[in-house]
Amino acid sequence: MVYAKTWTLKKHFEGNPKINDFELKTVELPPLKNGEVLLEALFLSVDPYMRVQAKNLKEGDMMMGQQVARVVESKNSAFPVGTIVSASPGWTTHSISDGKTLEKMPSEWPDTLPLSLMLGTVGMTGLTAYFGLLNICGAKSGETVLVNAAAGAVGSVVGQIAKLKGCKVVGVAGSDDKVAYIKKLGYDVAFNYKTVSLEEALKKASPDGYDCYFDNAHPQRLLSIRNSAWKGSSYTAGKEISVGKLCKTCCNGSQRVKSSTMNTSLVDL
Repeated sequence: MVYAKTWTLKKHFEGNPKINDFELKTVELPPLKNGEVLLEALFLSVDPYMRVQAKNLKEGDMMMGQQVARVVESKNSAFPVGTIVSASPGWTTHSISDGKTLEKMPSEWPDTLPLSLMLGTVGMTGLTAYFGLLNICGAKSGETVLVNAAAGAVGSVVGQIAKLKGCKVVGVAGSDDKVAYIKKLGYDVAFNYKTVSLEEALKKASPDGYDCYFDNAHPQRLLSIRNSAWKGSSYTAGKEISVGKLCKTCCNGSQRVKSSTMNTSLVDL
């Protein structure tokens, strides 16, 4: 007999989430069926998108989220006991899965690399940064990359990858602490959009414009930066993350040469 501890939504958030918005409950899990595995959570994800997605939950529902878990009991030959996987059962210590949506930890995973990174840099947010910057934005050595919400889970990785590719990287963040953080990550220029003129700061950071604009922010901040950096340009934005490849002189009002949109989870709300 296995009991799982689950964190449920006690009441919907008013402002920032608070401890008393959640309730810890104990749930008895049924015996495994053929093809199923019992998972024990090692790490749980806590992501900004949950502030939005929680609105779709009913009070009393378990919080959503990914986790790194270990198989502790198995009736599925593809997942023997001890297998490390990433899963999305929510905020719970134990869960049962049929294995269809589980992702095994790569066999070449280094012993020195923390398993928790499967939920971040080597997980969803890292993959968003990698493919968004390199496949969609097509960033190349010598180009200038602008990253909004640069201190977030995706943005902080985008900036580091861009520097490894030989790009100049400009970061926009929402506090002085975040600016200091992304400068430590190697951003060439960083500023707090709440304390500067966006148009002046963007033009000063890169007078000739930007080759790639990687946006991770909510629509209002996206609109504000877009109007300041690319006046007169045609731009299509995704609801959650927008990756635009714009011409070098877009700050002067010229038209877009290429743009792409990719939707994923909201970050750094």
